[in-house]
Amino acid sequence: MKPTDPGEFIANLNAGVFANQLGRALSDVAAGVIDHSKKGKVIVTFDLSQIGETHQVEVTHKLDFETPTKRGKKREDTTLKTPMFVTANGLQLFADNPSGQLFTDKQAPVTARD
Repeated sequence: MKPTDPGEFIANLNAGVFANQLGRALSDVAAGVIDHSKKGKVIVTFDLSQIGETHQVEVTHKLDFETPTKRGKKREDTTLKTPMFVTANGLQLFADNPSGQLFTDKQAPVTARD
């Protein structure tokens, strides 16, 4: 299996919304660090679990960040899930051949017509 392209992977999470949230969090935390001369934090967590007995995984993606403020910090977190296919090209939003693995020859035999 090829390595998953991390940029494409993040861009596909929650139909692109996660990438926008991550960009906003990075910008807001960086601005708070500069404005208040305190450390900030951005944490991204991915949990993967198999969906049934398929070649799909459910990616639970969590964005947790702390923005420094004048008298403390402001914290926010969000957690969502995105199903993805495990393919020869890594994790992908859509399978290369989504119907290619539905049934084996034993499960759906094709008999010749007379």
